[in-house]
Amino acid sequence: MRASQFYISTLKEAPADAEIVSHKLMMRAGFIKKLSAGIYNYMPMGLRVIRKIENIIREEMNRAGAVELSMPIVQPAELWQETGRFDKMGDELLRFKDRHQRDFVMQPTSEEVITDIVRQDLRSYRQLPKNLYQIQTKFRDERRPRFGIMRGREFTMKDAYSFHKDFEDLKREYQNMFGAYSSIFTRLGLEFRAVAADTGAIGGTGSHEFHVIAETGEDAIAYNPDSEYAANVELAEAVSPATPRPAPSAALTKIHTPGAKTIEQLAAFLKIDANQTIKSVIVDGDEGVPVLLLLRGDHELNEVKASKLAGVFSPLRFASPATIREAFGAEPGSIGPIGFQGKIYMDRSVAVMSDAVIGANENDYHYTGANLGRDFPEPAVADIRNVVAGDPSPDGKGTLAICRGIEVGHIFQLRTRYSEAMGCKFIGEDGKEQVMEMGCYGVGVTRIMGAAIEQNFDERGIIWPDAIAPFQIVICPMGWSRSEAVREAATSLYTELRAAGIDAILDDRDERPGVMFADWELIGVPHRVVIGDRGLKEGQAEYQGRRETEATKVPVAEIAAFIKTRLCN
Repeated sequence: MRASQFYISTLKEAPADAEIVSHKLMMRAGFIKKLSAGIYNYMPMGLRVIRKIENIIREEMNRAGAVELSMPIVQPAELWQETGRFDKMGDELLRFKDRHQRDFVMQPTSEEVITDIVRQDLRSYRQLPKNLYQIQTKFRDERRPRFGIMRGREFTMKDAYSFHKDFEDLKREYQNMFGAYSSIFTRLGLEFRAVAADTGAIGGTGSHEFHVIAETGEDAIAYNPDSEYAANVELAEAVSPATPRPAPSAALTKIHTPGAKTIEQLAAFLKIDANQTIKSVIVDGDEGVPVLLLLRGDHELNEVKASKLAGVFSPLRFASPATIREAFGAEPGSIGPIGFQGKIYMDRSVAVMSDAVIGANENDYHYTGANLGRDFPEPAVADIRNVVAGDPSPDGKGTLAICRGIEVGHIFQLRTRYSEAMGCKFIGEDGKEQVMEMGCYGVGVTRIMGAAIEQNFDERGIIWPDAIAPFQIVICPMGWSRSEAVREAATSLYTELRAAGIDAILDDRDERPGVMFADWELIGVPHRVVIGDRGLKEGQAEYQGRRETEATKVPVAEIAAFIKTRLCN
């Protein structure tokens, strides 16, 4: 491709509404253009990246035995009503009526449609297993689209669905997909980590997320540097403390704590560490009565874990100030377990505390010297907090570290949630009808583009991995319009590289060197060759990798072979 024929639209400054690095750089480099909130045009430069990502995904899915199909973006509501998700999905599911007043949705995912396809065609165990996938546009009506394509409303996703005669075969295919995903992200040239995760709204019995490691990631990942253990912080187990609870040594004492509404304010007022306090969190119960959750003051509630407790309303909902006042007789910030008659859970770390500070259920008052069993009944113990760096690893092999990641893939063991609701059954070897086991496997195609940038950039712009760069190499001729020798050498190199299957672009725009270099560094092409009259007189061209600070002089006669070797490496 010649640059004069291509569509290049770089900007010196990012739009004011661009929030994160990938959003700013994609807008500046001309990869995307905003059409509406969370909806973008993918410009030619950006589309080249997306197509390369799709090709890698498609090759690995095909190699793993999956079969591609395509399902409509618009789906009839009755399929979603069969599974109950038409009402449960919430406002992210865009619903609308056609001219005949029939209900439809814009697909955010396709479990219902694929299950409808399979229940019509696959009726015998001899036809199983099957794994079907698509690379298709999705739409989720995000309340507040942000971060460019990282949390947009319209996006491209690869979603695959497998169908099995039993759970053992589902587990086999799950591992097959785990391996395929690992190959995908390795080939994309990204640093990633697979982590155990919560199944969330999709459902099922087990799942793993694939995260691109980046400091700007939305998700916190707990991992053990000394083992293979890794999990999303939402799922990571906070192991019970090994030390037993000390015996009480202080009397229960009510003290006046004016203005101490938060743990930080309380600890500062009493001149103690936050880990000597007990934090009271009140959530709605499923019977209309609030549930009290107790955590050590320096720990944070894990909402995913808490939502699974018996008696807690799901999805988790924090109690209103009015509900708290009615149940405890005090404002939030002064409440505690003493005298509360409802259901109480305490975190494992609270179970080993003694002589703690808790709310006194009277505005601006707290108790010191509070002890379990002596001053209030021992609540049920549960793991309800987020892990922190330094916690014991659940696999017993050292301690946890925390890093940030961007979720770009997620695989699920759905089991029979959708197949049972939709009557997706087959005739087994015993002649009896059985419900199919299902798996689900998703990759955020457009999200990968943003995640790759968040992991690979510098002050000059994007640094693409070779496999997904819009072009692998750019040839920059100095004085294109003034020198026939430069034009001939640049064109000859371009032709030879293209013939060798190398995705090269020749910048024949006749721009000044500074403009030319700035554009391609912003765009992020990983390899560059500069050809000029002065170098040609010496028989030299200049090669520079995008991450390198200095150019390397290479004989013109050897530059094509040199580039081929670099790209192979």
